[in-house]
Amino acid sequence: MAAPRSEYRLDQGWELRLAPSETEAIKAHPKAGRWLPATVPGTVQTDLIAQQLTPDPFVGLNEATIQWVGRSDWDYRGRINATAALLARDHVDLLFDGLDTFATVQVNGMTVLSTDNAHRRWRADVKPLLKAGTNEILIRFSSPLKMLQPKVLPLANPLPGEYDSVFGDEPEARQTSPYIRKPKYHYGWDWGPRILNIGPNGPIKIDAWDALRIGSLRVVQEAVTQAEARIAADVELVADRGGQARVDMTVTGPDGRAFISTRDIHVSTGVNRVLVPLSISQPQLWYPVGYGAQPLYSVQTHIRFNGEPVDSATRTTGLRTVELVREADAKGRGFQIKVNGLPIFMKGANVIPFDSFAPRVTADRMASILTDARDANMNMVRIWGGGHYLPDNFYDAADRLGLMVWQDFMFGGAVTPYDRDFRENVRIEAEEQVDRVQAHPSIVLWSGNNEVLSGWENWSDRIAFKKRVGADEQERVGVGMAILFNQVLRDAAERRDPDVPYWPGSPSTNYEGKPDVDGDGDRHYWDVWGGKKPATAYLESCPRFMSEYGLQAMPVMPTIRAFAKPEDLSITSPVMRAHQKFLKGEGQERLLLYIEQRYRTPRDFADFVYLSQAMQADGIALGALHHRACRPETTGSLYWQLNDVWPGASWSSVDYYGRWKALHYVARRFFAPVAIAAGRRDSGMTQVSLISDQTTPMTAHWRLRIVDVDGTARIVKVGEATLAPLSATSIADMTDDALFGAADRTRSFAVAELMVDGQPVSRVLVSALPEKSMALPDPGLTTSWSTGTDGKPQLTVTTTRLTRGLWIGFGAHDASASDNYIDLLPGESVTVSITSSVPTKQLKTALELRHLGSGK
Repeated sequence: MAAPRSEYRLDQGWELRLAPSETEAIKAHPKAGRWLPATVPGTVQTDLIAQQLTPDPFVGLNEATIQWVGRSDWDYRGRINATAALLARDHVDLLFDGLDTFATVQVNGMTVLSTDNAHRRWRADVKPLLKAGTNEILIRFSSPLKMLQPKVLPLANPLPGEYDSVFGDEPEARQTSPYIRKPKYHYGWDWGPRILNIGPNGPIKIDAWDALRIGSLRVVQEAVTQAEARIAADVELVADRGGQARVDMTVTGPDGRAFISTRDIHVSTGVNRVLVPLSISQPQLWYPVGYGAQPLYSVQTHIRFNGEPVDSATRTTGLRTVELVREADAKGRGFQIKVNGLPIFMKGANVIPFDSFAPRVTADRMASILTDARDANMNMVRIWGGGHYLPDNFYDAADRLGLMVWQDFMFGGAVTPYDRDFRENVRIEAEEQVDRVQAHPSIVLWSGNNEVLSGWENWSDRIAFKKRVGADEQERVGVGMAILFNQVLRDAAERRDPDVPYWPGSPSTNYEGKPDVDGDGDRHYWDVWGGKKPATAYLESCPRFMSEYGLQAMPVMPTIRAFAKPEDLSITSPVMRAHQKFLKGEGQERLLLYIEQRYRTPRDFADFVYLSQAMQADGIALGALHHRACRPETTGSLYWQLNDVWPGASWSSVDYYGRWKALHYVARRFFAPVAIAAGRRDSGMTQVSLISDQTTPMTAHWRLRIVDVDGTARIVKVGEATLAPLSATSIADMTDDALFGAADRTRSFAVAELMVDGQPVSRVLVSALPEKSMALPDPGLTTSWSTGTDGKPQLTVTTTRLTRGLWIGFGAHDASASDNYIDLLPGESVTVSITSSVPTKQLKTALELRHLGSGK
C-alpha cells in the first residue's frame, strides 16, 4: 500500500571549501581550502564573511576584496541519514529549490544532477544510491566566469549585456551575463555592487513518496462575481503506476464557511492532470488597498490512491478579477488595469532584490518594506526583472496588505541567446515559477522582461551590434527574442495563470509599435537624471503608464556612517564613489548638478546629503502628482525605486536598513487618496488639478493663495468642488502673472490647498523661481518636547517665517520622526513622535533641523 508523502529539509551540518583544483586561490586563502561550516540556504560569500575570511563587502572599499570568491570553484558537503523507514519508500528524491548556478551533485560519489539555472527547482531520484546510515552529498559549484568565458571570449560579436565589470575579470563589452540564467544584478548594476553569488540559494530537501505525488497545485478562477465565484483546483499528479485516484478539495473562506468538491480519476504512469471545479456563493472579493478588504480563502487538496491517502497541498488565494484594458484613441492605446471592474490608478514603486545576498533576507524584512509601501499610500509594486523570483512569503505579505504586484520574468536588459536549449531552459523555469505563485491575488500582471525589447530598439550599443553582425544574424537574434517573450513566456503565463494578463516586456507596446512611447503601453522615462533634464520635464507629457522614472539621493547619515569612516565623509571620496554605482561613481557629480540646478551649493557633506534628498523628493512629487492629474490618459505612476540591495547612493526611497528618505515621507502625501496637484512648467504656466481615488463622490473646498515668507497672504482663487469618483479634474491653468501678480517672486510661494469637511487634506507649494534664487530667510524655528500616549518622545517645531523642506534629524543617532521633510507656513507648528533606542536626553542634544532657507 502507498503511504503518505513525507518531506524534510536538509539544512543542518553542511560544510564548504575551495575546490581542491583552486591551487592559487588556496595559496592566497589557505583557511578556505579546508572544510568550513556552511549555511543552507546560503552563499559562499556570506559564510566566508561570517568566518571572517573575507571582509564585509558593504563597508568601505571592501567590494573589491570579495571578487575572488565568485571567480573560484567551491564544494559543499552534506549528509543524508537513511533510516530503514526512508529506504522502504518507493521513491526518495533529493530536491533543490535553488542552486546558483553551475553545479554538479553527487551522492555517495555518483553524479545525480547537473544544473545551469539559478531560477529553477531541481529533483533527482537518489534511492538507488542510498545505503543505511550516513550518505554523503557533494555539490561542486563552478564559477560562472570560468564556465562561460571559454565560450564568450572567442566570439567576434558577443551579445550585448548590462554592466561592464570594474574589476578586470571580464573585458569590456564581453560579458557572460547574457548567457546564464542567474540573477543579473549579481554582475553589478547602477545601484548595487558586483558580487557573483555562489551556493545553494534555496532549501535542500528529501522528498519521499510512494506510487503518486502532487506535482503542482494551481488555483484557477474561472468566473468571479459578487454573487458567485467559480474556481477550480488544477492538480498535476505524478504517478509511477496506474490506478484510481480521488482528489478532495476543500475551500474555506475568511468567515469559516467551507465548500467541498471531489473528483475521481484513473491515473496512468507519468504526469496526469485533473481539474476539480467548485462554486462559492456570495464570495468575499479581494480588493487592492484603498478599495476594499483583503479576505483570503484556503484551498486544500487531499489525494487518495487506490483508497489510501498519499499527498496533500494547500494554497491561499483571494477572489478577484483582473483585466488589462487597452482602448484605442487619437493618441494611441491605453493601459488600464481593472480589478473587480474598477479602473485603478496604480501608485507605487519598483522593487529590486532586498539584499545582494538573497538567502539572508527574512520574511519580516520583506513585510516591513511592503508595509512601508502601503503606509506611503502605494497600491502596487513592480518586481523588476534583473533580480530573482521572490519567495512565497513576499506574496503572502502583499496579499494581506492589498498591494498589487507587477511581476517581471527575470530578464534584466541583456540581449538573449536564440538557441532552443536556452529557450527550453527558460520555459521550464517560467512554468515552475508561475505554478508556484499564481494563486496569489496580489499578482495582477506578468511581464516578460525589463528593457530587453526597448534596449534592442533604442540603445546605442544594440544599434552598433546590429550593424556589425549583419541582417541575417540580426534577424535571428530579434526573432529569437520575439519567440521567447511573445510565445514561450506568454504561453507559460496565459496557460498556467489565465486569470492574470501578460505583457511581453517593460516598456512595451505589446509588439504593436515602437516601445517606450507616451501614447501606447508603458513608459520608462529617464530624460530626467539620465539625460540631465530638469524635473520640470516630467510635466511635458502624459504617458499611458509610467512604470519607471527616478532621481537619486544619498541615504541618511546613520546609514552612511555604517559603511564610511569620518575621513570618508566628502562628496567624491573614494568610499563615496565606491558606493555610488551610476557611471562608475560619477553619479556624485550628477547629484551635485541636480542640487545646484535648483538649490544652493552644499555647505558641507551633511548638507549635500540633505539637499540630495530634498531634490529627489521634490522632483518625484512633481512627476507623480502630474501623472495622477493626467488621469484617465495616464493610469499609473511607479517611481524607481522602493528599496536597496546595499547601503549607498541610489534612487530608493527606503534605504538598505529600512530608513526612510525624504521621498518616502513625501510619497505618503503625493499618493494620498485625495490630493491637489500644482505643477509649474518652464513656460511659466501652472496647472492645478483635484484628484480622487475614492469610489464615491466627495465634496471639497479648494483655494489658491500667495503667501510671503513673513506671512502676508493673498487669496487668488477659491472654489467648491464635487470630486468625481476615480478621477482628476483640472481647475486652473494660470500664467505667472495671473498667479503671482505683483508679489515679490523672490519671497513668495503659491499655496494650493484642498480641504474636506473643513480640514486640510493636501497642500502643494509652487514657486516662480528655483529656491536658490529666492530670499528664504532663517525661519526662526523653536522646539519643545513632550511624551506621547505611547510613551515615545514627541517633538513640536514651530516656525515664525515660512519653512521650506524641514528635515528633523539627529546626526549619527538612529532615530526617525513620524513625519519629515515638511513645508510650514509662517506661524505653523508640527508635532512628530520619535522612534529610537537612544535616550531622549541625547536626542535633544543631537537634534538637527535642516531646511532650504538661510542658516541651518
